[in-house]
This record gives sequence, structure tokens and C-alpha cells, in this order.
Amino acid sequence: MTMMRASGGMAEPKTMMLVESDDDTARKLPSNLEAEAAFLGAVLIDNRVIEELQTPIRAEHFFEPLHQRIYERVLALIERNATASPVTLRPHFEADEALKELGGPKYLAQLTANGAGLLAPRELAQQIYDLALLRELVSVGRGLVEGALDTSEETSPVDRIAAAEADLYRVAEGAATGKEAETFREAAMTAIKMVEAAMNSGGGLSGKTSGLETIDRKTSGLHESDLIILAGRPGMGKTALATNIAFNCAEAHLQWQRDGGEFNYGAPAAFFSLEMSADQLATRILAEQAEISSESLRSGKMSPADFQQLSYASQRLAELPLYIDDTPALTISALRTRARRLKRRHDIGLIVVDYLQLLQGSGRANDNRVNEISEISRGLKTLAKELSVPVIALSQLSRAVEQREDKRPMLSDLRESGSIEQDADMVWFVYREDYYLASIEPEGRRGDGSFSSAEAEAQHAEWSQKFDEVRGRASLNVAKQRHGSTGNVPLLFQSEFTKFTSPNFKDYSDWGIE
Repeated sequence: MTMMRASGGMAEPKTMMLVESDDDTARKLPSNLEAEAAFLGAVLIDNRVIEELQTPIRAEHFFEPLHQRIYERVLALIERNATASPVTLRPHFEADEALKELGGPKYLAQLTANGAGLLAPRELAQQIYDLALLRELVSVGRGLVEGALDTSEETSPVDRIAAAEADLYRVAEGAATGKEAETFREAAMTAIKMVEAAMNSGGGLSGKTSGLETIDRKTSGLHESDLIILAGRPGMGKTALATNIAFNCAEAHLQWQRDGGEFNYGAPAAFFSLEMSADQLATRILAEQAEISSESLRSGKMSPADFQQLSYASQRLAELPLYIDDTPALTISALRTRARRLKRRHDIGLIVVDYLQLLQGSGRANDNRVNEISEISRGLKTLAKELSVPVIALSQLSRAVEQREDKRPMLSDLRESGSIEQDADMVWFVYREDYYLASIEPEGRRGDGSFSSAEAEAQHAEWSQKFDEVRGRASLNVAKQRHGSTGNVPLLFQSEFTKFTSPNFKDYSDWGIE
């Protein structure tokens, strides 16, 4: 397609447009070929212009295909530490038909004729980038209109809205054409940065921190694009552990903002609570941090010292980048829509969903619960990859656990669908032996503390000794991990504060944990 007319000296810019008939009204896509030519001229005069850009300009952001090819070749030359200039570009474009229409390789020299682009290369790059996003926005709008007018497809309006919002999110992130394939060099550099971060952390941490040393040591942190299933029977503390991790990650990010540092091991966190309300979760977090029992907070039975401690904790947490969405009965598409908004507005780096079985599918698979859970788990994994954040999804376990003598969960206990295990990058089971031991306390103890018989007293003494040995101890079984080994992780649980912590000693041999 002809872009410019040679008219002696610098080619005269000509407006490019893509014309479509819509009630005989001509429409054109946003573009500025003069800006593209001026920017290319600046780059060819001084290759360092590209290094100083703050806008991520790629070849596809140019409207004119010839400009795309020129910029792509410039990047290739610079990548090889060669100089990109009209002279070094000439051999690559001598046979280019589009360039021949503009006078051949002489056009490359004409780009650098006046050097006007050097006056404001950043502004030109920003305009090229913005116009490219506008063209993608036009494309999304046309696709939305065409999809809405086509009533033949078996797609619900809600699904079309969700798909359109996903497209708009990608435009807002500057990636409307989708994620480009990476070269091995790019992937290797990313991997090296992760290794460097792990070395600098001093604890092998290459992802976002859970705030619990024993978990971070086992998993190397929460990794981008990972789906982590945190499962357990009711009463094991799934929500408490997930809340602790979300808080710790958000607090680490806040600390990094205050203190600085090369690597940020925290991130703003989003907590989607389909079971508890936002104020209940906030009460839990306040109880954890102020170390005041949740019962005392709810009843208001606190000493002045406790209230002062609570006030201090609330002030300290006022700026915490933790966002709670307690909308009930969310569909997986609605959750993804809300997560995209939080990513766009607050750049969240961790998502927690409490819990997976309370999410709803699209509606097409509702007649089959297994298919619906499969759709939800795939949707969560897709969300993790789309936003490049770890997603922790809590999950219930089947009652088969209660029917076994050994109550430790297994992968086969994941409720309703094997696809949860298949889609997950990590599967964690939280287990507390003291919870089950407390439920089998021997009978025979009277209200005044005495026992009905010597045998009852002996049985209770044996039970009490065993209970004291495991009181407050918990374990996290990493049953699946794509990035490393599986095994049990020791934790401590303070039930009065619903708070998990890591033991402050290294030897766990007396815990029965490998």
C-alpha cells in the first residue's frame, strides 16, 4: 500500500486509513504516519533513543507495515550490538516492494534528513503507542458489536460481556494482541532474575512471601501464574491460614514501599470471601495482629490496655494494601472480571478465593457438578496466568477423611473433581491433630474436676499427656508441587487468635514430621 509520494527531497506524508462502509460513511483507524517516520528517523540517527524510552514500543504498534519491518530490523541489529542506520539497513530492504514505491533505499536516508524526531522522541513514541491502543480498542468494539448482533451463537450475554471486559483489560495493559512468544533468551533472563532474588532473600525465596518461614523454605514462595489449592476439613484453619498469608504478603509490600530495596517479596492482595463478610475477616486480622481473641472483640470484653493495643494495630494496618470482596454467589467469570479491575486499579499480586466450591460456573454445566467444578478450577488457573499472579483457592475435602483412622488428607480426598488436582500447580493440606484429639476426650470427669473411677482418671491422664504434646501444632502437607519436592511443613496455630506462625527452631523430629 502506498504511504507517501516522493516529491523531491523528503517524502510528503499522506494520511493512511482503513475504509469500511457503514451506511456509506467512511471510517478510518487512528494513526499518525508523520510521527512514525519522525520517530524512526530519530532512532536511525541515535540508536540510544530506544534505550531511554519509557513506553514499550514494539513493531506491531506502527500502523504502516513498512515502518513495522524497518523497526523490527532496527531492533534485530541493536540486539546484535550492531549500529542501525540507513546504510546498515539498506541490504535488508533493497527488494522491498513497498520501499520501491517511495524511491527505494533513498527513503531510509530521507527519514534522517532533518532530525526533527530527536527533539521529542519520547513524546512521539507515546503517541505511536497510544494510537495503537486506540486501534485495538476499535477492534474490540467492532468485535463486541458483531458478537451482540449475531444471535445464532450459543453464548450467553453475560459471557460476551465477560469476554469483552477481558479484551478491554488486555488493551489497557498494552497487550491486546495477546502475549507474544518469548525467545529462550528472554525466558532464561527471567529465570536468572528469580534465582538472583532467591539468593538475595537469604532464604531461597524467589516468589511472593507467605510470611511463614517454613512454607517459604519448602515452596520458595508463591510464584506468578500458579494455582495453589489449600484444602482441609472444616475446623482445620484453612481460612485462618489463607488470611495470614494474604496479610503477610500485603504487609511485606507495604514495608518495601517504606524501606525500598531491589526486590519486592510482597504484593497488594485481593481476598474474595464467599463465606465470610468483610467485617468478619477484618475482625480476624485485627485479632491476629493485636493478639486479642476474636471472642473478646465481638463481645467488647476488653481491658483498656487491650483496647489501646487494638487501636494501635488498626492504625498500623490502615494503609495495608489488602482488598476484600465479600460478594456472595460469584460466578467464575464475574470473579475474573473483578480481579482484572483490582489488577488494573491496584496492581494486585496475590489472589485468595475462599472457597472454590462456593463459586458458580457459567450455567451450561450446572446439571453436572463435577463438570462445573472442572470449569471453575480451569478458570482459576487461566486467571492466574492471565494476570501473572499466584491464586490461592481454598477447597473442601470429602467426608472420606472422617471415616479413616488416620485423618491426614490425601489427594484422593479433594472433593467433587479430579480436575482440581490436575489444574493446580501446588496442593496443600492443612492438618491439626489436636483438633481430632480434643473430640475424643475420655468421659468420666465430674464437674468438680474429680473422676468417677481410678481407671477413668488413668485414661484421662494418658489422653491429656498426648494432647499436651500436640497442642498448638499443625502441619501443612505439600502433596503436589510442580516446582519442587513434596512433604510436610511444620506450623504453630494459636487458636484464640486464629493465627498460624512458623516454629522458631530447626529440628522437628519430635513432631513426627520428615
